[in-house]
Formats: sequence, C-alpha cells, structure tokens
Amino acid sequence: MNIINVPTRAEVNKANQTIFDNLKEKLGFVPNLYATYAHSDTALENYLTFANAKTSLSSKEKEVVNLAVSQVNECSYCLAAHTAIAGMNGFSRDEILSLRAGEAPFNAKFDALAKLAKNITENRGRTNETIVQEFLNAGFSKGNLVDTIVLVGEKTISNYIHNTTQVPVDFPIAQPLEIAAN
Repeated sequence: MNIINVPTRAEVNKANQTIFDNLKEKLGFVPNLYATYAHSDTALENYLTFANAKTSLSSKEKEVVNLAVSQVNECSYCLAAHTAIAGMNGFSRDEILSLRAGEAPFNAKFDALAKLAKNITENRGRTNETIVQEFLNAGFSKGNLVDTIVLVGEKTISNYIHNTTQVPVDFPIAQPLEIAAN
C-alpha cells in the first residue's frame, strides 16, 4: 500500500512540470519515484541537481554504490531501477547480485567499493577503518572516499522516500537477494 499518490503533471507546479517534460523527453517517461519528489515545489529539482552533480566516480562505480546501499536499505524501487541501470552499464546478472550483497569477487576495485558502501550504510557512517584502508589500497583516493560517502547519502534519500511512500515500482522488479541467489 502506498501512502501518497504519484502526482501527475497537472498536479505539480510549473517548475516541476518542466522537469517532468525534460524527463519524459530523455527517459521516455517520468519515473514514479521522481514524480513523488514533485509533491514538494523544490525537492525534485534539488535532488536531480544533487544526483547529477560532478563526481570522481565512474558510472559503473556509481552503480556499485547504488546497488549496495539500496540492498542494505531494502528499497525495492531503487533495487529495480539500479538493477536495470547496472545492466545497461555492462554488469551481468550474477555481478549485479554480488554487488547487491556488497561484494564483487569478479573485480578487486569494485569489491573494495561495494564493501565500503555497504559498511558505511550499515553503520550509519561509522565505517570500519580496515574497510576504508582496503578501499584506499585498491587504488581509490581520499577524494573518491568523500565522493562515495556523498553518493551513499544521495542514494539513501531516494531509498527513504520510497520506503516511506511505497509508490509503485515502474521498473522490472528485482528479485529478493536470497531467492535470486538460488
């Protein structure tokens, strides 16, 4: 059961209508989660600016973080969306499942990143020093560390919006990790 509706274009302010139009042009539709941000006159624009800001992380590295964080936060919407996006970024089904579990046995650098993102999320930022050191030893910089923490925060916002509102998922559903692993 969803707590609030997914607003239509007609139900949002003019600034959000423009964003809806841009999203529809770029993506072919307005994702329900983005539309939900538009209940606020400012949150959708603020979130998209934050989510699309410059970062030292590559697109693939961002998906590593997005999958690990969304799994810890048990966000079915973000898991569905980022499973699809990770696939478009070249990750296989098995690699996506590993990343959701917070590991990447197929790539040492992604493994350090996934473990870090999972640990930050699970421990609310009180990250295990050994995991941070392994991240740095894998070739990431201190700047990458800060950018990873920022990305964990950005993804957590969306996870919490969906976990609170329960708006319908409009991406192919990601199977629960335990079922998908079998």
